[in-house]
Amino acid sequence: MSNGNSPEDERPIEDVSQDAPDDVSEEARPSVGHALKQARIAAGLTVDDITTATRVRIAIVHAIEADDFAPCGGDVYARGHIRTLAKAVGLDPAELLARFDAEHGGRPAPTPAAPLFEAERIRPERRGPNWTAAMVAAIVAVIGFVGFTFVKGGDDGGNEASVAEGAQPSSGDSASSSAKPKKPADPKPEPSDSAIAAAPADKVTVKVSATEGRSWISAQDHNGRLLFDGLLKQGDSKTFQDNEKVKLVLGDAGAIQLYVNGKKIEDDFQPGAVERLTYTKGDPQVG
Repeated sequence: MSNGNSPEDERPIEDVSQDAPDDVSEEARPSVGHALKQARIAAGLTVDDITTATRVRIAIVHAIEADDFAPCGGDVYARGHIRTLAKAVGLDPAELLARFDAEHGGRPAPTPAAPLFEAERIRPERRGPNWTAAMVAAIVAVIGFVGFTFVKGGDDGGNEASVAEGAQPSSGDSASSSAKPKKPADPKPEPSDSAIAAAPADKVTVKVSATEGRSWISAQDHNGRLLFDGLLKQGDSKTFQDNEKVKLVLGDAGAIQLYVNGKKIEDDFQPGAVERLTYTKGDPQVG
């Protein structure tokens, strides 16, 4: 008498435990978004801090940390956001980008260079020289030279007669010729770095220079009013001044050189590190 089980139900169950170690090791590896979130929390940064330092919108930061890259608008923009956020929290962008590419079908194809060649083909052809206009110009020049020579010859005769008659230069000409030439004025000296860096003692003056690369910076006065929030390219500088204090957030502190109240700050900022600083009047000091 049958108990209701088919032959298929009586087959032994296959042992799939052999694949378990690889699956576990792969799952134990954090995703791109989870790795960024862990690094942000470990650095003591909030999502607002990351948005201020990188200019990546809060909604996109939350989506990326949840491994949702659709709000980025495409893989190219997603890769750019991942690289920016990784630098802000002190991670190596290359490792995260490699994992993102493996999960999303590889790197995007480069843009074809065909439009550049099209621009080369539409250049206008050069025209040959206009020989007719050149010949006319040459004839006019010859006629003018002959007429000038004729008139000049008549003037020289009159001048020679004046000299033969013993004409003397006027006293005014003698006085002007004997006058000493004026000494040229000394050029104004260029302002030195120390003069540029000088600051009034009753204020706090902070100069931020991107000497080693570009960095996102944010600056506020003592009331919390935003003085600047944006990207400082390599070679650019910004100067901020307030009556009491200036608060800074540096997205990549290793690329920044600071001058506070006319003096250079010698702190050893690390590349990719996010620094939050406050400076007040008097000698440079971190608040």
